[in-house]
Amino acid sequence: MKKIIILALLFLTVSFDSQRPSAFDVGEWFKFRIHYGLVTAGYATLEVKEATKNNKKVYHAIGRGYTTGMSKWFFKVEDNYESYFDKVTGKPYQYVRKIDEGGYTKNQEGFFNQDKNTILVKDYKNDTNKTFTTPENVQDIVSTFYYLRNHPSVDKLKVGEAIAIDMFFDDETTKFKLKFIGREDLDTKFGTVPCMIFRPLVQSGRVFKEQESLTVWISDDDNKLPLRIKASLAVGSLKADLESFKGLANPFTIKVE
Repeated sequence: MKKIIILALLFLTVSFDSQRPSAFDVGEWFKFRIHYGLVTAGYATLEVKEATKNNKKVYHAIGRGYTTGMSKWFFKVEDNYESYFDKVTGKPYQYVRKIDEGGYTKNQEGFFNQDKNTILVKDYKNDTNKTFTTPENVQDIVSTFYYLRNHPSVDKLKVGEAIAIDMFFDDETTKFKLKFIGREDLDTKFGTVPCMIFRPLVQSGRVFKEQESLTVWISDDDNKLPLRIKASLAVGSLKADLESFKGLANPFTIKVE
């Protein structure tokens, strides 16, 4: 569940669709408010910058999450996730994962060799270097969010259909699908926004199991903007709502009554 929630915040194998405008570009920035009812538990941000890897310009995506107020006293979170990925293929070159979640810490970098289908993981906390074999078109947890926003099938899905992907996380490749639930208008602080709704399917053995407790809403326009993630708990629900944004690549669609 944890990796799916991270993936949802961060979002949604094939090449990019040249017929549709890119869902994002350098300069895009999001801020999410994570709350339980009226109580704000923390915030998360995502932004896209530009960097140079192997003498070529690439996207550099940075995701940060942190607890605030009383939540910080009960369970302090300071997470930093980064990914460097190709502007054309979306394939990642490198990821950074530096986290502190209630005392659980990690400090890693992963270096992809997409030609050999391997990844070198450097663990600075444990002072280890490990190489893992990966499938073709594997993504890291941050690049997945951007890769699938540009997926050529995302606008063509019928209710009940899903998009499948391979993602490297926690020293292993995770297989999962994102199931399209339907469309609805979502009331947000920005106005009423037409949305697509998705739910993750997690692979257990050879069977994909639906995680009914987690739901994701994205804007039904060219931005594929993540607007809400809702995780149902035993008592109530935890939500992450888009609080502010800038640098969108395309017009933001809002319904006018």
